[in-house]
Amino acid sequence: MNKKISSPKASPRSKFDPDFGTAAGAVKAIKTDVISSRELTRHVFKRIKKHNEKINAFVTLNEEQALKRARKADDALAAGKNWGPLHGLPILIKDQFMTAGLRTTCGFPELADYVPTENAVAVERLLAAGAIIIGKTNTPIGASDIQTYNKVAGTTNNPWDQTRTSGGSTGGGAAALAAGMGFLELGADLAGSIRTPSNFCGVCGHKSSLNLVPFQGGIPPLPSLISPAINLAGLNDLAVVGPLARSARDLKLELEIIAGPAPDDAKALRFTLPKSRKTKLQDYRIGYVTDDPFCPVMPEIAAIMSRTVQSLRREGVKVKEGWPVGISFADVFETYFKLMAAYVSQSPFFTDELINSMKLLYDAPFGETQRQYVEGLTLFHKEWVALGIKRLLLRQAWQEYFKSFDAFLMPANCVPAFTHDHGRVMWGRTIDSSDGQRLYVEAFKWISIATLAGCPVTLVPVGITGSNLPVGIQIMGPYMEDGTSLDLAMKMEDALGGFTPPPGFE
Repeated sequence: MNKKISSPKASPRSKFDPDFGTAAGAVKAIKTDVISSRELTRHVFKRIKKHNEKINAFVTLNEEQALKRARKADDALAAGKNWGPLHGLPILIKDQFMTAGLRTTCGFPELADYVPTENAVAVERLLAAGAIIIGKTNTPIGASDIQTYNKVAGTTNNPWDQTRTSGGSTGGGAAALAAGMGFLELGADLAGSIRTPSNFCGVCGHKSSLNLVPFQGGIPPLPSLISPAINLAGLNDLAVVGPLARSARDLKLELEIIAGPAPDDAKALRFTLPKSRKTKLQDYRIGYVTDDPFCPVMPEIAAIMSRTVQSLRREGVKVKEGWPVGISFADVFETYFKLMAAYVSQSPFFTDELINSMKLLYDAPFGETQRQYVEGLTLFHKEWVALGIKRLLLRQAWQEYFKSFDAFLMPANCVPAFTHDHGRVMWGRTIDSSDGQRLYVEAFKWISIATLAGCPVTLVPVGITGSNLPVGIQIMGPYMEDGTSLDLAMKMEDALGGFTPPPGFE
């Protein structure tokens, strides 16, 4: 049964919930003296001490420095000084992003004691807006899995069911937000690393348009390349930086702060988040698919997707089922998977010995997927360029589609959060679902659509399975029109409901 998700009730005293309130609400409460930044920061650390042992969301905590900065935030307000739109707000940073003076490991044992001297560009922008960093949240090694575990910090559990994964690679951040341990998270997404954990943990996430937010200071696949000075935009054709939060409005709040040209590019370029295409929910024209034979979703998820679409139709929204002309799910995934493999091929993990051993698995049940991945790892430059042209043609097909439609809805994953499985052969892992076993790689398929096109996706929770696991929906918007998918997400939350706390963390 699809259970409607609703927002938690606010405190009658303050009309602000320090456990699960919004980031915007928290900043307003601080600036209007409902709660001080110090009180809120202490409250967050109190919740971390109470709940984090169950889910293990953090790699490093920053309590002493956070409380000092919170005191400065309060003193600044008392003196009539406003630091910005996040003044005094306790936030989280994925351990993939460099933070000056605060350990940054990205799950690599060789970086267990690495303390950067500079901030990633997006981190610097959040701090300049007045935020307070509570700590660094857990990620798989190299931010390269759809589960979150590593030898530095261990395994992050899902707050809804601690025997299950929180997703990856921003699994620590999604779990912490769901458990009420902070108000915003800075994440990244190459293979669903914002959307999958947001989906699995029942929070909101935004995969921004390609290169809308600078990746400078995010640890790339090869640790030896670590340098905040590297602007990856010239090489990057898939990965993005984006926000996670408990509401779509908070996603927009964070995105407006971190978006914009990289520092060097800003000498000539400027950015303003485009306004949404529509002002009323019923004015939107939306396409959708709830399922597809290439990657069938679990029937219960398909039912939740369908009920969400029907709810929108009852609200007066114009909806139409079907893929755009020129979009083949299977072709999209193969192109994406090869380009994704090429993107990570610089990693020292992919030795000739490993690649040759992967070739031996071509006849296994997942052999076709294995072949596509190996081909991506070993592409010649002319093959990479050909795939890049195909990627741009697919983006063009979407842009043509978005001349008639404002957004496109689809599932985020074919299954909800699954049980932990850290088997050595990643592509050989399987996922148990109510309708049988799935190959691990299927968890990458539904996220490939928007990633390949470079289009924005806002993910919001829309239901809960009979096993009490959250289910979200992808709201894909036109390239560089992040404001449209965010606005539609906000309106859907208002009409259909949004985040609800997991049991045991209220």
